[in-house]
Amino acid sequence: MEIPGASVVISHQIRHGKQHLYEDWLKEIEPACRNSVGHIDWQIIRPIPNLTFSYTVIIRYDTIENLKTWMESDTRKKLIQKATPFFAKKDNYTINSGLDFLFDTENKTAKSPVRWKQYLVTWSAIFPLSMLTPLAVIPILNKLNVLENKVVHSFFISGVIVFIMIYLLMPRYTKLIRNWLYN
Repeated sequence: MEIPGASVVISHQIRHGKQHLYEDWLKEIEPACRNSVGHIDWQIIRPIPNLTFSYTVIIRYDTIENLKTWMESDTRKKLIQKATPFFAKKDNYTINSGLDFLFDTENKTAKSPVRWKQYLVTWSAIFPLSMLTPLAVIPILNKLNVLENKVVHSFFISGVIVFIMIYLLMPRYTKLIRNWLYN
């Protein structure tokens, strides 16, 4: 039985001074990816200037087979080859079904937690973030004179929540509750 939904998290560390070339390359690979069979979503988490140095691209597909087809396609291979001179490190990615990437462990042979536990953990993390993040983000947006609009505010708030979930909260949270989560 095929598991619905699959994600790939791609990490690219870009050579100093090559970011603009990488950004141009993203504009080339994104439409090719979006037009591939089963594509659902494409998100880019850009580095924070002078703080982080890696781009993270998260791509979602309807099935793991369609995702693997894209990742192993000649089109992607050619585009990766074209971008290789910009990379400080090789093209690095992990493929997961659903939101499994939030539950990565150092032990790559360990199985992902059961879905109901993933659901409860993700919900218990997102709920407080969805309540507290607007309280911090909206005043900052107002000080920056960003257009007061529900869609604009939601765009920035959701971006902050995803950043916190992936980089700050989930790695620590899942480590804290790993005994319950993986048993």
